[in-house]
Amino acid sequence: MELNNLLSGPPETLLPVDPAAAELADGAAPADVAAKHPTSSLAWAVLAEGALADGRTIEGYAYARTGYHRALDLLRRNGWKGHGPVPWEHEPNRGFLRALAALGKAAALIDEKDEAERCVTFLRDSSPAAADALS
Repeated sequence: MELNNLLSGPPETLLPVDPAAAELADGAAPADVAAKHPTSSLAWAVLAEGALADGRTIEGYAYARTGYHRALDLLRRNGWKGHGPVPWEHEPNRGFLRALAALGKAAALIDEKDEAERCVTFLRDSSPAAADALS
């Protein structure tokens, strides 16, 4: 008889390697990478971070929202049930986590308080290490 630990919570979600990651690491332009790999949450997160750093808040928000939704699709296809750990330490998870962090920052910049708070909470719940690294 197998016993389940009811207190253990959902298992970690570990996403597959994102082919866009190598191209970005090799210095490819993020817009070119996003066009080539439109389902890559990492490519959209990098675009969002760049736009926000340049003061292009609305573009950053749009890029972050796109990356976030692409990541949710991928998370669900990989067994995620809407909650549970998505560890920062697993490199392929970082696209989702970075897009979520960027979305929270962009939402705060446009005074969308509820969304900004939801993103901060979701990020911390998914990965405390990511919340610390990306704050």
